[in-house]
This record gives sequence, C-alpha cells and structure tokens, in this order.
Amino acid sequence: MEYLLPGENESFCTCKSKQFIPKVMFLATVARPWFDMAGNVLFDEKIGIFPFIFQEPTKRNNKNQAEGTLVTKPILSITQDVIRPCILEKEIPTIKEKWPSCSRMSTIYIQQDNARPHIDPLDDKFLAVAQGDGFDIRSTYQPPNSHDFNVLDLGYFRAIQSLQYREAPKTIDELVLAGTKSFEKLSPSTLNRIFLTFQECMIEVMKSKGRNNCKIPHMKKTIYKKKVVFQLLYHVIMDFCGKW
Repeated sequence: MEYLLPGENESFCTCKSKQFIPKVMFLATVARPWFDMAGNVLFDEKIGIFPFIFQEPTKRNNKNQAEGTLVTKPILSITQDVIRPCILEKEIPTIKEKWPSCSRMSTIYIQQDNARPHIDPLDDKFLAVAQGDGFDIRSTYQPPNSHDFNVLDLGYFRAIQSLQYREAPKTIDELVLAGTKSFEKLSPSTLNRIFLTFQECMIEVMKSKGRNNCKIPHMKKTIYKKKVVFQLLYHVIMDFCGKW
C-alpha cells in the first residue's frame, strides 16, 4: 500500500509472475531432542537439511557472470531418481554420523509423507544402505490424508517463510543459505515443543476415531515441560528414598 499527497503521482511498480518466482525444495531431517534432568541438551536431533540444487556453467558472457562460471540452479522436477540418491548418500550417512553411540542398537524410523517421489520402505538399495554399519534404519509412511502428522509442517516449515522474508534473498545461493541458516537457528526446545504438538495431534485423532477434522488444542507447552521435569525429579527422589 502506498500513501500519496494530493496531486502526487503514483510510482511505477512492476512484479514478476508467480510462475517464475525461484523456488528450492529441501529435504530436512529431525528427531526429538534429548535432555538430561537439569534440562541440558544431550543431543539436539537436528540431523540435516539438504537442498535439491545443481550447478552448471553459463553458456555465454553477461553483465553478471563470465562464460563458464558455475551457476546454482534448483532441480525443478523432484522424482524418485532425485530423492533416492539424496537419502542414500546424504541423509542416512548423516544419521549414522550424528546418532548417539548409546542408542545405535535401537531401531530408527524415517517417516515420509505419501508423496509419489518418495522411495518405497522395501526398496532394495535403501535396505542395503540402511541396515549396514550395525544400524537398523527403517522407512515408513505417515498415515494418508493426515497433514498434522508431519513434524516439520507443525512447526519448522511454518516459520521458515517469515525467516526467508527477513533475509530477502535475491539469488538461489542466497535462498539456500537462508534456508540453511533458519535450520541452524531452530532451537532444541522449539523442536521438542513441536514433537509435543505432534503427540497431541495423535491423541486428538484417536479421540475423533481416525478422522482428520480435529483441532490442535493449546497445550501451554512451556508449563507442561516444567511439570514433566518436576514429576521426573519427584519419581527419582522417591525411588532413591525407597532404596535407602
């Protein structure tokens, strides 16, 4: 909106069609953070964020780049052939690298939504990589038509757009950097509250007998976290007193 004085001419404004706005798709992987009894972070569970981009040299000189300069471009068509290498070569190795050694014997589930490009949980190449190095990593789909069962949609992806507006990127490289920075700024406490919301969504769906028309209630998650910590301390103290 533009405010003008009487007799003042309107400024000339142009904007591009929404069909040509640069877009980049990311594959983000998170898990629920681990805290000790004092509230210190043991594992932030931010596995990684991987943009679907590629680089190619420019074909001719222009005012911005010389011929042959590598330019970052987004992958416009995200197919299974694009998703599979990202999961096998980036996501799973990062999980194995960052996962705490004390819990490596437990089963790790990668939850995907029901988009067509995602790989099948019984994919041979996926199983060969996921079951190696002593890990038991499996893939599963979230329930169909259940948009509130996606942890990232419940918190992180809803806030990333405002962060992108704050950065105001003008190139694909700046857009990728803005997305990566927003992922790094995601605090473990915020991520933990997102998982609490996810649990409440599952409870509400069970209350509504499987329907997806339920509403997410206000949980006062900050107070809830303090209450859970107090209850854990109480049980530890009572257990110690009982043994003593």
